Amino acid sequence: MADEFALDLEELRHLQSIAKRPRVVSLISAEINNLGKLSKNAALTKSLQVPTPICTAPKGLSSPALLYVTLGSFSWDQDNEKVKIYASLEGVDQEKIEADFKPMSFDLKFHDVQGKNYRCAIPKLNKEIVPEKCKVVVRPTKVIITLVKASKGNWSDLHFKEDKLKPNLDKDHDPMAGIMDLMKNMYEEGDEEMKRTIAKAWTDARSGKAADPLKSFQ
Repeated sequence: MADEFALDLEELRHLQSIAKRPRVVSLISAEINNLGKLSKNAALTKSLQVPTPICTAPKGLSSPALLYVTLGSFSWDQDNEKVKIYASLEGVDQEKIEADFKPMSFDLKFHDVQGKNYRCAIPKLNKEIVPEKCKVVVRPTKVIITLVKASKGNWSDLHFKEDKLKPNLDKDHDPMAGIMDLMKNMYEEGDEEMKRTIAKAWTDARSGKAADPLKSFQ
């Protein structure tokens, strides 16, 4: 566009030099002034049109997933209100512990312990705890995890365990299936006398002597 203005201006100046009549000279001069202004505006606009730079910087790589060594070996004890777990681990920084306590679980991560990351977790506890009251205390050669029980009492284990003696009455909506499951569990957990009694009940039920296997216990 600027080149076109320059050519037009050159030709108009040439016409102005050969024009004779005052009116024609005046018209040519006015047009030269207009083209001069347009030419300056076009040059200014072009100088302001800075191309947007294309970002060629490489995209940042995502951080690799942290690797953890599982702390599977630890000891524990309890009283009526709390459970304490003792895990042997040296060089733990209290500020680099990531603790996640929930009503039925906990997940602890110990970062940058002598160049490694460690993890101690129980996905389902024996009973409920109070997350906001639980804590982790660092000692020179170990960490102590304190779990505050939601209800006072004794825990038979740290991990949740299904009650084997509880009959599964929902199995196929058949009450007898639940009773048979109960008898099976009693047989597996019972002593020799209990096993003989249950075996006799099964035999009587199959032979038709007892329609209800539980009647053999009466």
